[in-house]
Amino acid sequence: MKLYSIEGNTQKLDGGAMFGNAPKAMWQKWIAPDAQNCIPLSCRCLLATGLDGRNVLFETGIGAFFEPKLRERYGVVEERHVLLESLAKVGLRHEDIDVVVLSHLHFDHVGGLLAAWEPQAEQPPSSPAGHLPPQAGEGASARPAAASTHTGAPPRLLFPNAQYLVSAGHWTRAVHPHPRDRASFISEVPALLEASGRLEKIDGDYSRTLGKAVRFHYSQGHTPGLMLAEIVGPHGKDGVVYCADLIPGTPWVHLPVTMGYDRAPEMLIDEKREFLDDKLARGVRLFFTHDHATAMAAPHRDERGRYGIVDGQAHFAGTSL
Repeated sequence: MKLYSIEGNTQKLDGGAMFGNAPKAMWQKWIAPDAQNCIPLSCRCLLATGLDGRNVLFETGIGAFFEPKLRERYGVVEERHVLLESLAKVGLRHEDIDVVVLSHLHFDHVGGLLAAWEPQAEQPPSSPAGHLPPQAGEGASARPAAASTHTGAPPRLLFPNAQYLVSAGHWTRAVHPHPRDRASFISEVPALLEASGRLEKIDGDYSRTLGKAVRFHYSQGHTPGLMLAEIVGPHGKDGVVYCADLIPGTPWVHLPVTMGYDRAPEMLIDEKREFLDDKLARGVRLFFTHDHATAMAAPHRDERGRYGIVDGQAHFAGTSL
């Protein structure tokens, strides 16, 4: 099995929102903001080739699904679908991916599932444009303004040969979002995933699709049912875990640092401590999706009990566990 850090589209978001209650005087030392107070963020994916003979992609980043005005509003830097270009650099097409593992369904983690935005083709009056049915229990007004695609062609799923894995607990949140995070979801995605016939909803440590090769951990502090996938190493040690939004990057390894987007910061801090202690004990490395400079590192705890990282890697290609 070989592992690759795969870059997706990048974002620039407000640093204050990303660092929650941490003061700017502190967080600007970790990531320098621009004149608009925005910081650079990756939407990085982890690719495992030969994982039980399959190509497995852990998340898809934000992608290029936003219409132009919303792309600018949400700080997406590139117009093109960077994830597809990054896969091509390692010799793969999206059709070559066998499994896509999704920690949760916020748009910066699943937007890459969709083809890049295209303008709506003009339709003759007698031929209405195709449309997706609303989600179960939801009306047309449920579409979140943040992820609206109504000015373009209907959204279309990529990865036609892949099984899609998502946690059952988070699925409920995505289909019936709370008003606080409704704008974080792409309303069409659950229906598209269901219609594919290739969706597995997971509620335990392992999935039918990946068996014992990937172990799942769960967190509730950022969003209900956040699913953290660990590629299991020999004898349960020395693996790699996709930290998703429990620990989006190296500054957030420090326990008190949370995001303004987290639904329950105190809960998240407790979950993070337990998560890091477990990974330290078993030598599991941390993979970061949003860190603009570090893709993977080993967790560390100093003599004062403060958590941090060592042995950081900005990028890797074809490495083994």
